[in-house]
Amino acid sequence: MSRSPVISIVGHAGVWLLLVASPRWDAAWAQDWPQFRGPNGQGVIPAVEIPEEFGEETNLRFKIEIPGKGWSSPVVAQGICWLTTAVPIEADPARLAEIRAELLKKNPMAAQLEVLAAVSLRVVAVDLAQQKIIHDIELFEVEEPEPIHSLNSYASPTPVIAGGRLLCHFGNLGTAAVELATGKVLWKTRLPLEHSVGPGSTPVVVDDRLIIPCDGVDRQFVAALDVATGRELWRVPRPRMSGDNGDFHKAFSTPLVIGEGTRRQVIIPGAQWVVSYDPATGKTLWQVRHGDGFSNSPRPVFAHGLVFVCTGYMNHELVAIRVDGEGDVTETHIAWRMNKQVPPMSSPVVVGDFLYMVSDQGVVSCLEARTGEVRYRERLAGNYSASPLAVGDRILFLSRSGDASWVGAKPEWNLRRTNHLEGQLMASPAVALGTLLVRSDSHLYGFPANGR
Repeated sequence: MSRSPVISIVGHAGVWLLLVASPRWDAAWAQDWPQFRGPNGQGVIPAVEIPEEFGEETNLRFKIEIPGKGWSSPVVAQGICWLTTAVPIEADPARLAEIRAELLKKNPMAAQLEVLAAVSLRVVAVDLAQQKIIHDIELFEVEEPEPIHSLNSYASPTPVIAGGRLLCHFGNLGTAAVELATGKVLWKTRLPLEHSVGPGSTPVVVDDRLIIPCDGVDRQFVAALDVATGRELWRVPRPRMSGDNGDFHKAFSTPLVIGEGTRRQVIIPGAQWVVSYDPATGKTLWQVRHGDGFSNSPRPVFAHGLVFVCTGYMNHELVAIRVDGEGDVTETHIAWRMNKQVPPMSSPVVVGDFLYMVSDQGVVSCLEARTGEVRYRERLAGNYSASPLAVGDRILFLSRSGDASWVGAKPEWNLRRTNHLEGQLMASPAVALGTLLVRSDSHLYGFPANGR
């Protein structure tokens, strides 16, 4: 299988800084947004003229209703924006009550969980030039899916574009490949496990492999599927964990691929451990026991020879790890760690020498990336799940209640502007064709450069 430019960018993170500075890379990102958090997977793009002021009636190019619900982020190829979504299938209320009673019995989180009798898992394609939906494709219909947390959806993992295919993952409910040119479904498969609160991990493509974290309450492993066929190429178990409660062994993080020196690594946080794998074979390169954290969702970020990992619930910590180790490097390769206002869901972002992150409660922290020294902590209104997007010298934060705030990317607090959109903002933003794309719980918004 030939290697596309998208896979080459994702797979060779060691040259990201060169790509960011080059006009060719700038042109590529302007056309395509192939994965969660953009071409480099870290939520950073050069300065572009997307608007700072936008809203329901300001600098709005389009607002398109998307059927169903999904927290997956938009991905874009050749002017087509793809979104996964979950459409509930109506059921008799009495039958739904029976299902709810059966699935939630003895579940201590029952009050926070949502139950459906059946769900249609779909992918929707929006032509950005025509500003309309051109494909609405059902990939799976699932009866009595496992309950999900009220802050989750059945379509939370973001799809990946590679090799002329859209690779859609719905956790234990199924994984499928769609041909970009035609919308034809090329293959389907399923990796069974129990999430407890619904799917969350987004896969990543390296060469011809779709690498998927599978960190359930009943089993924890990482699998690689052939992008062309869906065939499983390798599967490796996660490190042995302490404790017998499987709920403390689950995780929902997204891998990050980097290339440091002569080796490539796919770094995947999970409960208690973060592990670096050889993407070709699944062999463990190094691992760190980060503590007792679990249910961690943030994608790691990489800069200055360090990978920055959020450890999740139980112990909300940010851990900076040197990536040149081998084996268990818990005692030797942790550069620094901190435990104040660390997000369990939103990913950090690094701009230059500084790392920025927003906690669930809206506290924005700026740290010196090399040392962890805190430069400021300031509060934005609302609660946050979406990952921030750095655009040149400004960073966009989206709140669950619809606020969209621009903060200056510098070590002094500078809240430049706060906009507001209708609906709930859980998905992370994207940029393509000079347009800022924001997905709410019901619509896809497009805000063009300079309001054009």
